[in-house]
Amino acid sequence: DFHAMLKGRVNQDNPSTPRALSISGRISSIPGALPLWSCLTTSATSTREIDDNPPSSSSSASTIEGTDDSFMCCFFSASQVQKQNYRQEKKRAAKELFSALKDPSVVIMSNWLKIRGSLKSWTKLWCALKPGVLLIYKTPKVDHWVGTILLSACKLIERPSKKDGFCFKLYHPLDKSIWAVKGPKGENVGSITQPLPSNYLIFRAASESDGRCWMDALELALSCSSLSKLTPKGGKEGDISTSSESSHILHLLQSTALTDAELLQLNDTVLLGNHHMDHDGFSDKSEREAHDDWDTTANENGGRLTEESDMDQSDDLSPGLQATAYVEQSTEEMAEAGEASQVETVSEENKGLIWSLLKQLRPGMDLSKVVLPTFILEPRSFLDKLSDYYYHADLLSQAALEESAYGRIKQVLRWYLSGFYKKPKGLKKPYNPILGERFRCCWLHPQTDSCTFYIAEQVSHHPPISAFYVCNRKDGFSISGSILAKSKFYGNSLSAILDGKARLLFLGRDEEYVITMPYAHCKGILYGTMTLELGGKVTIECEKTKCFTELEFKLKPFLGGSCSVNQISGKIYAGEELLATVDGHWDNEVFIHEKRSGQQETLWNPTSDIRSSRLKRQVVQRDQQGGFESERLWQHVTSAIMDRDQLRATQEKFVLEEAQRGEARERGDKPWTSPLFHQDPVTCEWTYRHMDTRPWDPERCLVQFEKDGVVQTHEKSQRQHNGLSYSHSWASQQKVSQTNLTPPN
Repeated sequence: DFHAMLKGRVNQDNPSTPRALSISGRISSIPGALPLWSCLTTSATSTREIDDNPPSSSSSASTIEGTDDSFMCCFFSASQVQKQNYRQEKKRAAKELFSALKDPSVVIMSNWLKIRGSLKSWTKLWCALKPGVLLIYKTPKVDHWVGTILLSACKLIERPSKKDGFCFKLYHPLDKSIWAVKGPKGENVGSITQPLPSNYLIFRAASESDGRCWMDALELALSCSSLSKLTPKGGKEGDISTSSESSHILHLLQSTALTDAELLQLNDTVLLGNHHMDHDGFSDKSEREAHDDWDTTANENGGRLTEESDMDQSDDLSPGLQATAYVEQSTEEMAEAGEASQVETVSEENKGLIWSLLKQLRPGMDLSKVVLPTFILEPRSFLDKLSDYYYHADLLSQAALEESAYGRIKQVLRWYLSGFYKKPKGLKKPYNPILGERFRCCWLHPQTDSCTFYIAEQVSHHPPISAFYVCNRKDGFSISGSILAKSKFYGNSLSAILDGKARLLFLGRDEEYVITMPYAHCKGILYGTMTLELGGKVTIECEKTKCFTELEFKLKPFLGGSCSVNQISGKIYAGEELLATVDGHWDNEVFIHEKRSGQQETLWNPTSDIRSSRLKRQVVQRDQQGGFESERLWQHVTSAIMDRDQLRATQEKFVLEEAQRGEARERGDKPWTSPLFHQDPVTCEWTYRHMDTRPWDPERCLVQFEKDGVVQTHEKSQRQHNGLSYSHSWASQQKVSQTNLTPPN
């Protein structure tokens, strides 16, 4: 067409006008052709000015024909050069981007950012920005991946805030998912953190300068995300070899985001809060900061868009609710099975402390008011130690599914035995909790996408009573109870008696199992080797099914060998009928003998595989704990014990004890009231105030979470947003009072 235009007819309105003048008007409308044509016409004009005689019609025509041919050659030659340069530049830009994507070391920016979860609590996560994607990790370690944001689906906007720091938001303009399906190494499931929204994320940087650096970097990455779709799916010869991580990132850039249903399924498996962290899941310093009071005035800043009010649809459903942020416990002490781990060798220095202590004691005396030396202390609270029974709470999840009553009580016994093998090395006693002290933790169940929460509080100091509540509504069980700790001195030995009951309830069956505890016995105080054992008879009874278990923890006899250490034996009944007998070692293998079939099988054996595959405990980061939470309360004593500084440990322990005595003097006759537990005036047992024994309804219940010691269930309502919603009934739910939780100086 272009060639025909050049060979075309002369302007019909003025036949005497040279053909080149008519063509110039058309070429001037062709992008890129005007500069070349200007040169040609200028040259022709200059030649024409030299000739005094204007050319004739015929000579003019021949001149124009020659000009057409020379123009065509010049034009197409220049056009081909332009096209070649364009292709080369395009290949160079694509190759640079492709190389950057394939190089794992190419990171535009990385740092800690606080991210707001679906339930409005803030979590500190490590964010790594690469061309086209934002990778989110629990820690800077790449194996702690949480999720991947596809920037090709995102828009960026500044979010005003009255709080410290700088907020911005990545969101999908059509409320679609912004998450990639897999991780940078092809992971299908990321590290556990609190649920995050599907179609947006709100970030908070530490300062405005940091926030603006992130926005500049994100704008660069957003521009890269559009180019990334042009990169080839497979490398050609000569391309830089790809690592597994970079190849997965390239695949992510060419893939689709998660659907809302897929994200909801992932969110349901997550413990609220995630999360998670050796440095990972930090909430704001005040957990009440989650309900932000955003500026409602428009904020123009450097030409960027700002958001007047970013209160999402879910924000107005229950703005005060948020979940506690949990992190996976990083370290844990666990001794080996057998007698060797239960023996303490006392140094000469510490023997003197023991003798000075024994001079104050008389046989049969209660030791609850005696200050014990710190060298025998296990560096954790008794409230913490009571949680050792729930590392295998998944056995209770299985017990709830058993069809027969015998199958359920056998599984309950298996779970009960699983709580004893975790023990400290040597003879150690946990801290005596201070009145009002709390401890909370949880365990995630990957098989059932649920979570078991543990809440404990010291509800009385004299006598020392610890109350606790354990719940996993989705898996159908809860446990509540209270323990009165007593200590008796017998001369060369002493016993720590746990007087109390735990009540295990299977929610869907309305079956309650009443459970008692053995006592701890320490012998060899004056002479012999100091050894710790468990002793006494315990029972597990279900009144509804008439099934019960008797179990005896046997002390080592005087002439017994190593095989007689930590022995247990027991029986399982259904009414008056003996169904099975049990024997073995509580820290090793336990056998069950079925009376009807005559078969013997292993009931419980904490092998190395069992220990490594047990549930991972999640705890609250210390700087996010309240002043009366165990780890934070005893941190200085623990630090001194870990440093083997007994003098400093004794001084720090004395500070806490004196503060407790001072508070008792200030209260006078006014009784202390627990915000989490109340005492039954008839049975004198302590019960959790916020207990929810309703069976789990999958059509209504979404996820269970904990906030300020209150375990709650996130339920569906008629008004929903992004698969997760707040029930309007939560607005009237009682908030936990913190007035009684002033930490000691």
